Amino acid sequence: MQLKKISLIMAILSGLSACGTTPNSTQQTVSTQTQVNTAPVVQDMDAVALLARALEKDGATRIQLLYNAREAAITEQNWQVLEQACIELESKASVDHVQNKLYVALARKELGKYESAHEILQSVNEKLKLSEHKAWHQYLKGSIFASQKLPKKALVHYFQSADIAQQNTLAIAGLDAEIWAALQQLSSYALERFDRGSVIQQGWVKLAKYHQVYLGSTVQLHQAMNNWQRRYKNHPGSFIIPTKVKSDINLAPYEATKLAILLPQSGNSERLGAALKNGFLAAMDRSKISEIHFIDEMDSAELIERSLQEIQADFIIGPLLKSNVVKVKRSGFITSSPAIFLNEVDASEADRVHSEHFYFALNPEHEVEQAMVHFLAKGYQKPMLLAPNTPAGKRLIAHFEQQWQTFSETTPEIGFYSNTEDMVKVITELLEVDSSKTRIKEVRNLFRSEVESETRSRRDLDAIYILGDAIETRLLKPYLDVNVSTFAERIPLYASSRSYSKQIDKTDKGDLEGLYFTELPWMLPDAVNERNLRDTYSRLWPEQADIEQRLFAMAYDALNLIPELKQLSRIPGKEFEGLTGALSIKEANQIHRKLIWAQYHKNKIRLVSLDERPPTPLFMQNTE
Repeated sequence: MQLKKISLIMAILSGLSACGTTPNSTQQTVSTQTQVNTAPVVQDMDAVALLARALEKDGATRIQLLYNAREAAITEQNWQVLEQACIELESKASVDHVQNKLYVALARKELGKYESAHEILQSVNEKLKLSEHKAWHQYLKGSIFASQKLPKKALVHYFQSADIAQQNTLAIAGLDAEIWAALQQLSSYALERFDRGSVIQQGWVKLAKYHQVYLGSTVQLHQAMNNWQRRYKNHPGSFIIPTKVKSDINLAPYEATKLAILLPQSGNSERLGAALKNGFLAAMDRSKISEIHFIDEMDSAELIERSLQEIQADFIIGPLLKSNVVKVKRSGFITSSPAIFLNEVDASEADRVHSEHFYFALNPEHEVEQAMVHFLAKGYQKPMLLAPNTPAGKRLIAHFEQQWQTFSETTPEIGFYSNTEDMVKVITELLEVDSSKTRIKEVRNLFRSEVESETRSRRDLDAIYILGDAIETRLLKPYLDVNVSTFAERIPLYASSRSYSKQIDKTDKGDLEGLYFTELPWMLPDAVNERNLRDTYSRLWPEQADIEQRLFAMAYDALNLIPELKQLSRIPGKEFEGLTGALSIKEANQIHRKLIWAQYHKNKIRLVSLDERPPTPLFMQNTE
């Protein structure tokens, strides 16, 4: 980030400022220079002081001091002063207004005012005449897409900016660093799709591919970088090699051999600890781990610390319970050791991010986000969400609504139920079937003869998402089938992994035909290639509950993640295919899970691939 800021200062002063040298501004440049000779000395004044001094002056002196304040603000990264100085300059006829607006967009982008910055860029679309303006416009637009976690769309603009810069020998500060950062967000599949276009683009993409494939393999990565340099001489990505890439060449993976694992071995959660232990022991067969020490996470912090000091493990996994994660985070041994916690902590507890502490939770919010992304990719405008009237149900609904508002102007329909009777009432009210029945009754009262009728449900709903458990889902779906009008198209039904139960499914699939749901690969038949592991598990623990099976998979993945952690943390687009899903590391060292989609079809479960294109924020829609 610091490299980006330093480069940004240099190029804006030498690049964008040069944009003002147009035939119409030549006379003003001369007169301004004359004024500088008589103006007060400003070399030792900061941006704030320069802006204050400018506001006290008039004429050319005011303009020159505003220019000085603008440049000082960039140097100091004082984006508020940059914005204010630019706004003051907007009223001056002699100012290059396109350049000045680009400065304002830059300031607002840096201040996190992305919507405002994007509006400014849209307003100057038809006024871009100079190459410098066009290159910076594309760069800033790409930066806003990147800020919205849309690296693919960001790269489209970044590469356009890079091509313009190369063709016109321009220096666009920050561009190279942001191209590299965006490329790190892409999967290997996405990188392949970008491996086309100009030589600049292909060079960047190949550099990212080599880095992703060989990261952690010192000899191979070094050889790949040398080959790349010979093929792409004088490529702008060359600066990455001596800084970003070379710093990763010696990024050796964790090679832990002695583990300390904290899990519940007493109290109400003892059976959960037993399920985790089974997963850890099963994973040892394919790992380099030679020694595992299990510690009861229910022990006091002092006793846990003493155990850790005695064991002197080179990696720690656990605890499972959130309260115990908070308890042990302050342990002296854990503070100085790499660790995977099997839960998350609240923002208030995450006072700082330890670079070698990772958080792995079976977080239902990940599923909610995944479903929402699919709904938006399908173009659904009015989903209906059904959830139990519990703190967990309310939390997940609130999470969906909060995310949805970023991408859609519509409001989803929400229904909370407390019991079976409540389910019927909620569904009929949300689908407005009760209103249809009232109208039918009124019509029948008008006529003595028999009136043929059928209730109609509302037609604006285009998806229904169930956040109930397996039993609740099996009760809800028939109600939905009955109450959706036969005159309307069938509304697609979706559910989370809570709706699926291997135990219940063995004897009762119910009338779940057509229902889509997300689930851990380990829980579904034929979703993972670990046939021997599956057979062994089924033989040893044929009657284990769903939660125990999920925890087994979680423990198995946690141990196998250890040698992958450094690569996953350096390359956000890299994924590890585990029993719990496709795992990647996002911000704050959170291990993110992407589950698989499945569907009930002809009394069986089949795996399906659903559209999950990242959505574009509302303020950026309809502008591409």
